[in-house]
Amino acid sequence: MKVDIVTPEGALFSGEVDSIVVPGVNGSFEMLNNHAPIIAVLQKGDVRLKGQGILIDNELKDKFEIKQGEVILPINSGTVEMKNNNVIILAE
Repeated sequence: MKVDIVTPEGALFSGEVDSIVVPGVNGSFEMLNNHAPIIAVLQKGDVRLKGQGILIDNELKDKFEIKQGEVILPINSGTVEMKNNNVIILAE
């Protein structure tokens, strides 16, 4: 699925992933390919991207943590929309 992560400073990530875990206000949840459409509010926590060959722009690598096949981005808040295998995260 395609994921785009955008902050007030600009786009942080755009690419294909196998799954994504986000910190929803009612608890973290994971989205996979063909997930039902959803819009949710996010709280402070980690966005976790999982997949093979996830590429992060060298200028932005300091915002992410990379651990054993996961790319982790800490956020303070935001929203997520999943529809037709496209995920858009607006994060602070």
